[in-house]
Amino acid sequence: MQTLKSFVRGEWVAGSGSPAELVNPATEEVLATATSAGIGMASALSFARDVGGPALRRLTFAERGELLSKMSHAVHEQREALIELAIANGGNTRSDAKFDIDGATATLMAYADLGKELGDTRFLLDGAPAELSGPRLSGQHLRLPRHGVAVHIGAFNFPAWGWAEKAACALLAGMPVLTKPATATALLAHRTAQLVVEAQILPAGAFSLLCGSAGDLLDHVGWHDVVAFTGGSSTGRTIRSGERVLREGVRVNVEADSLNAAVLLPGADDSTFAAFLRDVERDMVQKTGQKCTAIRRVLVPASELSRVRDALCERLAGVTIGNPALPEVRMGPVATRTQQRDVGAGVSALLADAQVVFGDPELVRPVGVAEGKGFFVPLLLLEARDAMAARAVHSHEVFGPVATLLPYDGTVEQASAIVRAGDGGLVTTIYGDERDELAQLVEAIAPWHGRLVVVDKRIADKSLPPGTVMPQLLHGGPGRSGGGEELGGVRGMALYQQRTAVQGNGPLISKLLA
Repeated sequence: MQTLKSFVRGEWVAGSGSPAELVNPATEEVLATATSAGIGMASALSFARDVGGPALRRLTFAERGELLSKMSHAVHEQREALIELAIANGGNTRSDAKFDIDGATATLMAYADLGKELGDTRFLLDGAPAELSGPRLSGQHLRLPRHGVAVHIGAFNFPAWGWAEKAACALLAGMPVLTKPATATALLAHRTAQLVVEAQILPAGAFSLLCGSAGDLLDHVGWHDVVAFTGGSSTGRTIRSGERVLREGVRVNVEADSLNAAVLLPGADDSTFAAFLRDVERDMVQKTGQKCTAIRRVLVPASELSRVRDALCERLAGVTIGNPALPEVRMGPVATRTQQRDVGAGVSALLADAQVVFGDPELVRPVGVAEGKGFFVPLLLLEARDAMAARAVHSHEVFGPVATLLPYDGTVEQASAIVRAGDGGLVTTIYGDERDELAQLVEAIAPWHGRLVVVDKRIADKSLPPGTVMPQLLHGGPGRSGGGEELGGVRGMALYQQRTAVQGNGPLISKLLA
């Protein structure tokens, strides 16, 4: 059985004390252990700041981008072996595993390309010069890397993509990274990080990995540092309210819960309707519904409700649940026993306002596993009796293969009111072909979201899945979603940079910053 070490201070270090066990969520076999006790968080952060930070800041964007390219290649070369790890420790099907691993390598490569585009400079100009008092006196905003550590605390559902997308932004911006993956599924994160370390791609101190509990890590951060967290909103609040974080004014980015919606508008073309069904089914099943971007609320015109219900039920009936190592299985277990319990409790809450139209909350028969083993949950489609009055549906995210149909009167006004009841989200997808209605709904719900996806008949067959986070676009959202912003190309780097205004002799400043 493997013991996961941490990589800090430029070396692999084993923790002490009682370790946590990492298991196969389909069979409950123990695969590895991990603990961070005794690692020495303060010295780990100091090494990253004092050694890794200066080394990265000496590099240009193009040079940092080349490092990201090498990281992407190092991970991609071991893709098949990594898929097996994801299946074993994450409960992923092969398709789910590829989604995670390929997302990691693609995001690293996207930021590698951005580094090449930004070229041989170490800072970014932010906007045009501002004339202050005649042409001689002016000011210019610029962005430079913060002289701290980017502390990344990841979620269990994307152990490869999760750390890679954060690291890509921070490293290109010029900040060293300390990443702490969720312990339960850390085998994949550990191995991908190990591949990068073994390839000796990054300068000493530029990358650190912490396996096990975060311990007192956040008691040693300072105002130069950045903390980026993905996970539950309660943990996000705990991080934000930490005594050291508040006292030092540490920059914190949180990507948390989201009750993402899919809205079908009246009169949608057949191809648009097919894209709607395809996306809802995929988001319910992919990663066993354990995606922060998964569709949870499905808004359907009341006149189309029976058609949508029947079509979705037919599609879901073809999904085989079981051991994800089997080729016929399309949906595996959730990642942990705690998640299994949370899904059950969440479904009970939703059933106060909804009824089951597909699946059985009390029964799941996974194939290929011993009876009673594994953290399996049923695939469930619910239907609210009153879309606006369904309080639990708009306030509680069930992080599993569960979605709720919400019939509405077909107007943009009611659709937007129902969507906004979720109090802020990562992504909502709109399916329709009436341009005026599409424009009205986009304007009505955009301030509640970090991203909107609009699908019409012209792109229905080639639209990207709304649950796929693209490195060129922002990821994050207001309100319930945590108020954070990540990725978005150059925008994602801003989290790790200090924006400073330099004013004075305009021509001189132009030469200094050339």
